[in-house]
Amino acid sequence: MTLQTGTSPTGASARASAGRTAGLRHASLAALVLLLIQYGIGIGVNLYVTVPADDRGHAISSAISNGPVALTVHIMLGLLLILAAVALVAQAIMARRPGVIVTSVIGLLALLGAAAQGTAFVDKGDASASMTMAILTGVALLCYGISLYLLGSSGRQRRDRADD
Repeated sequence: MTLQTGTSPTGASARASAGRTAGLRHASLAALVLLLIQYGIGIGVNLYVTVPADDRGHAISSAISNGPVALTVHIMLGLLLILAAVALVAQAIMARRPGVIVTSVIGLLALLGAAAQGTAFVDKGDASASMTMAILTGVALLCYGISLYLLGSSGRQRRDRADD
């Protein structure tokens, strides 16, 4: 029986780690792309859609069911993005990537804040709520971009492992 010390991770655990990293990279890119689409829809809603007076002061559910289609799509995509952000935080925790955990949590908090400001905008039509929503969306975009940078490319990671 031989005892080996200082060995590298087994092939199976290295592959699992690479798989988690690839999954995080794909999820971060998907969040970034969906958020850019959401940002564009939000700009369009802000510039070209009028929230009906009947929906002001009522819950978001009223805006979803009775509001203009663009506003409904914007709200539904926002809810989907929040779910994706929660999943991304969970993936980052499972992959044990501290930097990505931090950026994912900040991204999630920014999205939650943007959603809260969006609700305030629909309820009161307050321009400052719209501006805050846009800034928080920008923060989330930055977070997911940083996550992609931290996760690197799969080609670079293969070269880094080959150098070890």
